[in-house]
Amino acid sequence: MLRLVSLKLGRLYRYVKLAVLGSLAAALVLNTHSLLASLQRNELSERRFLQLNKCPACWGTSWCRKFLNGQLRLESWGRLRLFDFFNVKNVYFARYGEPREGSRRVVLKRLGSAQELADIDTKICRRATGRGRCDLLQALHATEFASLNGDVRLLTPDAVEGWSDLVHCPSQRLLDRLVRRYAETKDSGSFLLRNLKDSERMQLLIPLAFNPEPLVLQSFPSDEGWPFAKYLGACGRMVAVNYVGEELWSYFNAPWEKRVDLAWQLMEIAEQLTNNDFEFALYLLDVSFDNFAVGPRDGKVIIVDAENVLVADKRLIRQNKPENWDVWYESKFDDCDKEACLSFSKEILCARVTVDHNYYAICQNLLSRHATWRGTSGGLLHDPPAEIAKDGRLEALLDECANPKKRYGRFQAAKELREYLAQLSNNVR
Repeated sequence: MLRLVSLKLGRLYRYVKLAVLGSLAAALVLNTHSLLASLQRNELSERRFLQLNKCPACWGTSWCRKFLNGQLRLESWGRLRLFDFFNVKNVYFARYGEPREGSRRVVLKRLGSAQELADIDTKICRRATGRGRCDLLQALHATEFASLNGDVRLLTPDAVEGWSDLVHCPSQRLLDRLVRRYAETKDSGSFLLRNLKDSERMQLLIPLAFNPEPLVLQSFPSDEGWPFAKYLGACGRMVAVNYVGEELWSYFNAPWEKRVDLAWQLMEIAEQLTNNDFEFALYLLDVSFDNFAVGPRDGKVIIVDAENVLVADKRLIRQNKPENWDVWYESKFDDCDKEACLSFSKEILCARVTVDHNYYAICQNLLSRHATWRGTSGGLLHDPPAEIAKDGRLEALLDECANPKKRYGRFQAAKELREYLAQLSNNVR
């Protein structure tokens, strides 16, 4: 009986697969002319494709000249709109070339799915008119974004608190940094909000409220050693960042020595984001294999998805001294049997100086036996060599880092794990 059922299911799967392939083939045949046309034209130079008509409810305009002059071209299949159905995240690969300098690969992001971008328009309309549809540009003038006009000297915490993860608990020092590092203005370097043009101010506030990833990349730039992809510029609702390399996921079955080096780098990232000279703690609220990439030449691990980053100002916490501010906070292990699970309280992350969240997130979701991704288990450090498995130290440290048995055990385990991985990969620096 079971064999009969499995045969029927297998046959059904083949029929469905053939139907899907047949539908795609038919679509290709019926749309041959339009497909050829889309391969020939450069949509990245078209204002409609870039959604420039949405500005200033957009991400910026600093790279518009490059886009509109045809200096960026989508790669291969990215030119076919037929495949947008599979490109849910609206991430594209393109070639960018300055005259006489050749071309390089860049990544273009709309910073949301088609539905998420439509939801932004709906939210703006509802805030302004109470209705879901409206004249977007007119509606902007009736929102809280417009209230932060040229008469407002500074961007202050009470105006933006809770807009997004980045400013869930903002300090004045953080907001001054966001404005001063804002790259979509020619007058960068000033922390005064009123020094921005009306359109520039709006293009700062819109991503701050809906998807602050560009502002994270600008405020904590790779050029200064932060482990994020480099922000290049924006045009309409398209942001350009440098191409880092293949996702961390593609290294899941890499040689052991390579995986050890990547694991060490991940723990170093957790440490840098938690403890740094600037006294900003950057907590990763979404940690999965596709949020990191690895440089093909230098082998460096970089964060390529920075939408869900909460920044806590340790100086402000020490100054305000909220309840239990100096008590070490241990994140609770979340055994949810799903991919990329994390348990955290934003309020606690905002109110404690010493927090183990980043160690917990990296260990649980990427390194330890609890990490699951795309049907795999065992984490990045699965199947260690026999002598390391027999020694048992690595497994013990990973288990304590992911799901500590001792009080404050994760803090010590993370420290020892970083040192042990450095020793294994000869990365003692």
